[in-house]
Amino acid sequence: MTRLSIRATRGWLGPGQAVDDVQVVCEQGVVTYAGAVTPIHEDVDLVLDGFLMPAVADRHVHIELSDPAAVLRGGVTAVRDLAWPPERIFPLADLSEMPSFDGPLIRAAGPMLTALGGYPTRSGWAPEGTGRVVADPPTAVEAVTELAASGATAVKVALNSEAGPTPDDAVLTAICDAAHAAALPVTVHAQGSGQVERALGAGVDELAHTPWSRLSDDVVARCARSLRIVSTLGILGSGSPELAAALDNLGRFRAAGGIVGYGTDLGNADVPPGVHVRELLLLEEAGFPPEEVLRAITRAPLEVDAPADVLALGRDPFADLGAFEDIRLVVRAGRVVAT
Repeated sequence: MTRLSIRATRGWLGPGQAVDDVQVVCEQGVVTYAGAVTPIHEDVDLVLDGFLMPAVADRHVHIELSDPAAVLRGGVTAVRDLAWPPERIFPLADLSEMPSFDGPLIRAAGPMLTALGGYPTRSGWAPEGTGRVVADPPTAVEAVTELAASGATAVKVALNSEAGPTPDDAVLTAICDAAHAAALPVTVHAQGSGQVERALGAGVDELAHTPWSRLSDDVVARCARSLRIVSTLGILGSGSPELAAALDNLGRFRAAGGIVGYGTDLGNADVPPGVHVRELLLLEEAGFPPEEVLRAITRAPLEVDAPADVLALGRDPFADLGAFEDIRLVVRAGRVVAT
């Protein structure tokens, strides 16, 4: 089907755009109309008693540790893989752009840059090649250059001092400088005393996890001014001190004006494929009202020329984020993949 027209009783097209009796028209993989029903768009393929919105993007996954088809049918139409062997993840990312691919669109960082013996080179979840050792600034620049040429959409660095050695400051700065010269953002796994501060000093663009050790107000404010945080709250145990610290950090980061992206670390910690409702509820617990949660989890508003990735729920998530447990329709690139 090259044209798809969907009508629903209510919808959210993007920030500040809640619409009753909404219609979205998709053609050739992009949105050609999104708004209130008009006589121009009387022909409708699907009429839903539910809530229409942009589909979900998960900004931290390890897609080969899950089932891409289940991820897509669970409402997630785009993902970013943040550490996997390059010979496996980049071909898969290329394949995901094909209309026949049974899974979400995949963007990838390739291997995580790390120090000799550093995370994740000794981690059971990570196959060989998930971590790439960069010993000095020249090898760091070489690695970034190769990743950019391979199609990486971000560069990930391991600053996990609790799991082994980490790249030193000269190497970290070289990574950031080379990545920014290639127009690539740098995201870091910052874990251990002082690692977030090191990331800030080097000019990284993103924390791949909400830190689960309490940050000072000054560090939170500096983070809010200069980088984004990917949530991944759901990997932390209910009632744990780590979760309490992460919720506190993220709440203060939000209050300081920081930007948060939804990510689950899919493939680890029993995260389910598709939308992780617990992650959404934890964002709400951290102080995010429903519209901010929807902004964090979506890739782009439903507007003309945006990707035709659409989600329909059985009820209104503004009233209850548990509505994401009732997914009625998933559309990726204008193609119905789940009803």
